[in-house]
Amino acid sequence: MKVSTGASMSIDGYVSGPGESGFEHLFAWYGNGDVEMPTGNPEMTFRLTRASYEHQKAWLGELGALVVGRKLFDMTNGWGGKHPLEVPTVVLTHNPPTGYEDSEWFEFVSDGIESAIARAGELAGGKGVGLNSGTIASQALNAGLLDEVWVDLVPVLLGGGTPFFSGLGVAPVELEGPLQTIQGDRVTHLRYRVKK
Repeated sequence: MKVSTGASMSIDGYVSGPGESGFEHLFAWYGNGDVEMPTGNPEMTFRLTRASYEHQKAWLGELGALVVGRKLFDMTNGWGGKHPLEVPTVVLTHNPPTGYEDSEWFEFVSDGIESAIARAGELAGGKGVGLNSGTIASQALNAGLLDEVWVDLVPVLLGGGTPFFSGLGVAPVELEGPLQTIQGDRVTHLRYRVKK
């Protein structure tokens, strides 16, 4: 099972700006092309360049389950009951919300990143596990569980905010690659392997 993390990131290393800002810059590439990519949310259809579409299609083809943190889950209001990528999603939290006990899409794990990734691996059906950036990706890297880092590098400087990785107890971490470089419109898609 391959464990990867991916995010749109500013040139100065942030996946969101100060006060959860900057998304209009970070996610502009999801709408600046003419190739439609529907999601599980009918109101959220990506319009990508051909290059970005092929990159996204390859990543989604490998994805079997997600691990996200409670902050992202709350920020998106639980994606209305189903993640738009339509894969099982494990939420790592010390305080599981109520109302999801019978959910076919969400499971809540409270005993650490290792357990969350193991459970996601069971749900992934032989495919890979994707992690959201920030605390979750950092915890996985610290635990030696992260295999690849996918960066959608956006030409903007946010000047602060939430870094892709923070609180690393194992830094410096060497990455191999880039294994892939794809140029989209106002985004460069990069893929690296974590050197173990």
